[in-house]
Amino acid sequence: MRNYTQNEFSIAEQNQASVWKRFYIYQKERFPILGHGLLVATFSFSAIAYSRICRGETGFVSWNTYLIGIFTTITLFLLVRIFDEFKDAKDDAKYRKELPVPRGLVSLSELKTLLIIVAALQIIVNLYFSPKMLMIYFLVIAYLSLMGKEFFVADWLKKHQFWYVTSHMFIIPLVDIYASGLDWLLEGVSAPFGLVFFFCVSYMNGIVLEVGRKIRTPQMESEGVLTYTSMLGIPKAIALWIGILFVTLCLSLSASYYAELGNLAYILLFFVFGICIVPALLFALKKTKNMAKGVEIASAFWTICMYLVLGAAPMIQKLIFN
Repeated sequence: MRNYTQNEFSIAEQNQASVWKRFYIYQKERFPILGHGLLVATFSFSAIAYSRICRGETGFVSWNTYLIGIFTTITLFLLVRIFDEFKDAKDDAKYRKELPVPRGLVSLSELKTLLIIVAALQIIVNLYFSPKMLMIYFLVIAYLSLMGKEFFVADWLKKHQFWYVTSHMFIIPLVDIYASGLDWLLEGVSAPFGLVFFFCVSYMNGIVLEVGRKIRTPQMESEGVLTYTSMLGIPKAIALWIGILFVTLCLSLSASYYAELGNLAYILLFFVFGICIVPALLFALKKTKNMAKGVEIASAFWTICMYLVLGAAPMIQKLIFN
């Protein structure tokens, strides 16, 4: 029988299950493959598509290349989650005992094994199919490793939430560079300048998601869990989220302008922005758990729609009608 950490949230039946079942439960709670897969697949498709649109290229990269990109980008974000489990282990054991690691569903040693297997597969797949991509891949891994060590200033970052968030969000445009590189790097050309706008949008999208998932009612707050509503109060937290969303909108409009996506892109971005701020305004008026969840959902909805508008939809249109 397996030895495991136990606390008041432990479920013996789960903790004693097979490793496959335990990891299935783990991914449902901490890294839902379907939900994250949809978002990351859209993210990767859009990064490649936007790069090709900016370069004036017709058609898309080969599906083999795209599938390699999806595998690598999804598993890179899985590695981000696993690194976070190690980074936050002490705080989770103290304040978030209901999470999979503190309650004994999976152990850190098992996650370390998973990390090694995933990283090995990433290297093998990229080395075999697209060795040029390893240069960017190892850049992402290097930054992720620094994140895992909190850039060797963990105590300082915990006291300065602004720098904590802004430093960690650079992992998203770095993965974006990898995804877009499946176009320009493999084609042996320089990256188009317009990608700068796309990378900035991706960076801000990460902050939209980060702030959106940490907006809660007073009843949802818990000791040791840092949220923007606990730090700023609900009105200021909502204003912050809307402000970040507006900055992201402006960057998205700039990216659309550079890629000459046309008036429809502007209209769609403004429309989605209008839809997304509704849950935030409703939460400010009616502070319920469902309304708080609505802000988190709106953050994800904005991110998916933005990537569709900037890259995926124009590329699909070109593939179908050209």
